[in-house]
Amino acid sequence: MSTEIKAPMTGKIVSIVVNQGDKVSADDEVIIMDAMKMEIPVYAPVDGTVSDIKVKEGDSVKTDQVLMTLD
Repeated sequence: MSTEIKAPMTGKIVSIVVNQGDKVSADDEVIIMDAMKMEIPVYAPVDGTVSDIKVKEGDSVKTDQVLMTLD
């Protein structure tokens, strides 16, 4: 079963910390966003493997937009 990681708020992708195929643990930082002039880390909610990254650095995203998928 796949788990979607979604943007917690509207902002811009500053850095993608993981690559497709990487194994992550719950609470690992996977993306850093910029929102309201603050860096907002986005964490993996569960253990898994990064199966799909749907954004790239510099992209603007909206609240609840899917950023990546874990398997």
